[in-house]
Amino acid sequence: MKIFSASQIREIDAYTIKNEPIESIDLMERAANALFNEIIYIVDKNKAIKIFAGPGNNGGDGLALARMLANDRYKVEVYILKIKEFSDDFSVNLKRLENQQKVKIKYIVNSDAFPVIKDEEIIIDALFGSGLTRPLDGLALLLVKYINSFSANVISIDIPSGLFCDDNTDNNYEGVIRAKYTFSFQFPKLSFLFSENEDYVGKWKVLPIGLHPEIIEKTCTNYYFIKDEDIRKIIKIRKKFSHKGTYGHALLISGGYGKMGAAVLASGACLRSGSGLVTIHIPKHGINILQTSVPEVMISIDKNEKYFSVLPDLSVFNAYGVGPGIGTNLNTQKTLKKLLLAVNKPLVIDADALNILSIHKEWLNNIPAFSILTPHPKEFERLVGKAKNSFHRISMQIAFASKYNVCVILKGAYTSVAFPDGNCYFNSTGNPGMATGGSGDVLTGIITGLLAQGYNSYEASILGVYMHGLAGDIAAAELSEESMTAGDIINFLSEAFRRIKLK
Repeated sequence: MKIFSASQIREIDAYTIKNEPIESIDLMERAANALFNEIIYIVDKNKAIKIFAGPGNNGGDGLALARMLANDRYKVEVYILKIKEFSDDFSVNLKRLENQQKVKIKYIVNSDAFPVIKDEEIIIDALFGSGLTRPLDGLALLLVKYINSFSANVISIDIPSGLFCDDNTDNNYEGVIRAKYTFSFQFPKLSFLFSENEDYVGKWKVLPIGLHPEIIEKTCTNYYFIKDEDIRKIIKIRKKFSHKGTYGHALLISGGYGKMGAAVLASGACLRSGSGLVTIHIPKHGINILQTSVPEVMISIDKNEKYFSVLPDLSVFNAYGVGPGIGTNLNTQKTLKKLLLAVNKPLVIDADALNILSIHKEWLNNIPAFSILTPHPKEFERLVGKAKNSFHRISMQIAFASKYNVCVILKGAYTSVAFPDGNCYFNSTGNPGMATGGSGDVLTGIITGLLAQGYNSYEASILGVYMHGLAGDIAAAELSEESMTAGDIINFLSEAFRRIKLK
C-alpha cells in the first residue's frame, strides 16, 4: 500500500473526479458512506454525537456523515466553525442537512459558542483534513484545546485536525486533536506511523473510497505500508523434490559469556524460517547449551572460551548473520572487521556488531553491498546520530541506507525498512508484547535464514519483519502481550507461515 503526501492525495482525488468520472460532491458522499458504515459498529445509538465541522471539504464530509447518522436515528448535533468562506461541496452538504431538518446546526463564531461536552458523548472531528500546512491559531486553536480538555471519545475524519500528513517538526501539538479513532481515506498518512503522534491518532483504519487505481499505480512515492498481499507475492513455494541443500546453509555468529541465550534464539529462529542447514559459531563454553537447546543446529567452535575471536571457514555458507550477544571485546572488534572484509555476500548485522560499528564508523564503507542492518532506536542513534523526531529519523535512515548501499531495518512499532534506492517500507504486523529481550535476536535469525534460502536482501527484509511481527501477533493472541517471550515468537512462526499460505 502506497503512502502519499497531502499534495499527491489532492492530485489523486482530482484525477478520480475527472477520469472515473464522478462529481466531487458524489466522491464526498462515497467517503461519508464509508465512515458511516464504520461508525455504526463502534457507536451505540443511545450515545449523543457532536460533530465539529470546519469550513472546507473535511467539514463537508462531517455534514454528509451527520445526515446519514440522523437518517439512521442517531442523536446528532453539528457545530460549524465559521472562520472563512465555505467550500463549494461543504455548502451543498450544508443545504442538504438543513433540508433534512433532523439535525440541530449551530455556528461557532467565538469561544462563547463552544458547547458543553459531556464525557459520555461522542465527538466527531471534521474540522481540518490532510491539506493543512501550518499550525492552527486563533479560534481554531482555542476550539481544539477546548475539545481536548474533555474526556469524551473523539473520532477523527481522515486525520486528526491540526496534524500534518508527514513532517510535524514545526507543528504546535497543542493545536492537534487527540482522537481515540481515526478513519483515513484510501491511504494511511505517514505521520500515523510515528511514536510521538500515537496519542493524537489513536487507533486508525484505512477506508477504501474507490479512488482511481490507474493514478494510484502511476503516482510515485518512497513510502509503502506492507500488507499480507505483498508477502504472498514474495514467499517461495517449496518443490516436492527439494532437499536440505536446496534451502541453503546459514552461518550465525552469536553468543558470548552470559549471553548464550541470544545464540539459542537466533539459531532457533533461523531454523524455523526455513533454512536447510544452520551452523552457529560460538565460544567454547557454549557448546553444551546449544547442543541441548537447539540440537538441529551444527556448531562451529571458537578457540576462545568466552567470546568471538576467530573466523570459521566462510566458504561453505550461503548467508551470514552476526552480532547477537557477541559483546564488544577488543579481539571481537578486530575479528568483526576481518569478517566485513572477507565476506562478499550480504551480511545481517545486529546488536553488538552494530555497537562495534558505532565505535569504528570508518568501517561502514567495508560493509558488503546490500547487507541488512537491524538496529533498535538506541543502536540507530549511536550508529547514525540523534534525530529531532521520528520523521527526521526516517530521513536519516533512508540517507544512511543510500550512502552505504545497505538495507536498514529500524525496529519498533511499524518497523521501517529503508533500502539503498531511497524507498522505505513500514511493517503492519507486531504488537507491544514483542518489546521483550531477545526479540531482535529472533529477527536476525529469521532474516539470515531467508537469505540462505535464496531470497534477496529486499525480499528477506520485508518478509522477515512481517513474519516476525505476525508470529508475535499470534503469540500475543494466545498468551497475552504481557506474558509472551521472544521464544514464543519462534514457536508461532510455523503458524504464521501457515496462515500466509492459506490466505
